[in-house]
Amino acid sequence: MLAVRLMKTAMVASVALFALIVAYDNIADYGSNYAFVQHTLSMDTTFPDNVLRDRAIRSPTLWTAAYAAIIATEAAVGIVLAYAALVLLRARRSPAALFQAAKRPVAIGVGLGFLLWFTGFMVVGGEWFLMWQSKTWNGQEAAFRFYMTLLAVGIFVGQPDAELDS
Repeated sequence: MLAVRLMKTAMVASVALFALIVAYDNIADYGSNYAFVQHTLSMDTTFPDNVLRDRAIRSPTLWTAAYAAIIATEAAVGIVLAYAALVLLRARRSPAALFQAAKRPVAIGVGLGFLLWFTGFMVVGGEWFLMWQSKTWNGQEAAFRFYMTLLAVGIFVGQPDAELDS
């Protein structure tokens, strides 16, 4: 059904737009989210008597490198998913096997986004740097929304498509 293929394409384009806007916002309003990275890595807003605070990173150079990696990954997710949406759009009237093959870049973009927002924010930020203990600098809820949306889109797009009606 063409409508389903177009919806899959639109959903991929939507998450691409989201990732690109997030990357742009982090560049345009660099200081706001740089502070987030700084406080998360320095662990200065976690529980004061926490024995795991020796994990803290107090180097501005490493904060900057971490933030640059986050922004670069957000941009990469957006670029890969934008490319994926174009590939899907071009293949929308193709035989089912070709449309299925056109979905490969979607898996790459969704995978990169999952690595950023789950592994980066939930595992590294949330658990290693104990972001969950901070009342001010806890990005876990937002990260959860991001990676779950990516996973939902990836699962929906990955579902097989039937041949189009003539």
